[in-house]
Amino acid sequence: MKSQKVLFVCLGNICRSPTAHGVFEQLIARRALGLRIVVDSAGTANWHSGKAPDSRSIQAAHKRGYALNHLRARQVIVQDFDEFDVILAMDNSNLEDLRELCPSHFTGHLGLFLDFAKDRETEVPDPYHGGEEGFERVLDLVEDASEGLLAFLMDKKS
Repeated sequence: MKSQKVLFVCLGNICRSPTAHGVFEQLIARRALGLRIVVDSAGTANWHSGKAPDSRSIQAAHKRGYALNHLRARQVIVQDFDEFDVILAMDNSNLEDLRELCPSHFTGHLGLFLDFAKDRETEVPDPYHGGEEGFERVLDLVEDASEGLLAFLMDKKS
């Protein structure tokens, strides 16, 4: 069975997209789906390439039982559109950047991550310049959307 590959994208790949990566990775592991769904994350900017997620993201995720320590930031590249089936932006600005980079032959799903959430917000707010509550809000939104994304992927398989 071919695996489905999901890429989460934010601006710097140190707060929102690695949080989504870690949460979704663990959701798959808990449901024994690791062999069928592959997860990665990237940023539209390369400011933090090679660096671990923001320590506040790591700490907030750890409190809820998610590990982000193993992740490293990277910039999204055009080849990602050949590699991934589903590419999800955390906000409209990053979605626009992805649309500009997207080759015409891409046949996968490109959209906003929160399109899969029950909570009807459209964007995951960037917590970088805020306090601890911003990182908690990101986790709330990511957990919600992760459940919807998993249902979407499972439905695509049947």
